[in-house]
Amino acid sequence: MAEVKMFYDREGQTLTVWFTERTPEYVCEETGEEVVLMKDVSGRVIGFEKLNFSIPQSDSLHVALETVPA
Repeated sequence: MAEVKMFYDREGQTLTVWFTERTPEYVCEETGEEVVLMKDVSGRVIGFEKLNFSIPQSDSLHVALETVPA
């Protein structure tokens, strides 16, 4: 089963999501909409980072994932 790893940095206001294990060789590409894509050496997206992401201090981050057939 695949694992998704999410990291929320409240102070830095970033949400980082990895779809695979981080590899030492990856490239970041800015989309221009405060999203940075992380790609492996073959160009496949392996994660993303959402900049200026915040939730109210009193709230917690809830995440729902859904799988779809490829």
